[in-house]
Amino acid sequence: MDSVSESEDGARALLIRARLKTPRAAAIAGILFSVLLIYSLWLLRLSIPADPLETGAWLETSAKRVAFALNLVPVAGIAFMWFIGVLRDRLGRQEDQFFATVFLGSGLLFLGMVFVAAAATGGLIRAYAAQPMVLIDSAAFAFGRAFTYDIMHIYAFKMAAVFMMIASTLALRTRITARWIALLGYAAAAFLLLGSGYFDWVLFVFPAWVLLVSCYILIDNLRGTSPMALREDAR
Repeated sequence: MDSVSESEDGARALLIRARLKTPRAAAIAGILFSVLLIYSLWLLRLSIPADPLETGAWLETSAKRVAFALNLVPVAGIAFMWFIGVLRDRLGRQEDQFFATVFLGSGLLFLGMVFVAAAATGGLIRAYAAQPMVLIDSAAFAFGRAFTYDIMHIYAFKMAAVFMMIASTLALRTRITARWIALLGYAAAAFLLLGSGYFDWVLFVFPAWVLLVSCYILIDNLRGTSPMALREDAR
């Protein structure tokens, strides 16, 4: 009987330890997402002209750099899913079904559309490698270039703005982050909603905000003051 009780206590201790370590690992993943996406967007910004109607000269001069930037996107996406997990983990039982649905849906829609845009850009590079003279100045290139621009600037990052607004609302109601971070999230989301279709550099706002939130959560967990840690201490 004593051995069974001891084994149960040991299993419970391991479970609590795993639960306490998960947010820390996920916060690091949020930082990884931010760094990779910022670096990828920066490489793309240097390589591809902001004008969606440009003729595609970058395919000859910067195709390798663009391909490298695109290869970072899936890794950043996986890290972003971990970031979503840590926010939901910090909410715990306080999570509201309505806000949780919009929060999760907007995050996954953003991620899916970024993947589609990256795949479409990769397709342009492969098509150019196969038939360079045919692709340049063709209707197929014009469509592909406009498609990737619109899905990133008009759709994907507006979903990111919705994600920021919901996350900031949840942060204010549950105090999972500092109040000033939530208010900053509202301002950044409004800026992203209004400016993502006009200013290319506005896309950096979202990963910068995620970096800020992830650093706050990581520091909070290192201090042992996370909501989960407080719940476990109360037990």
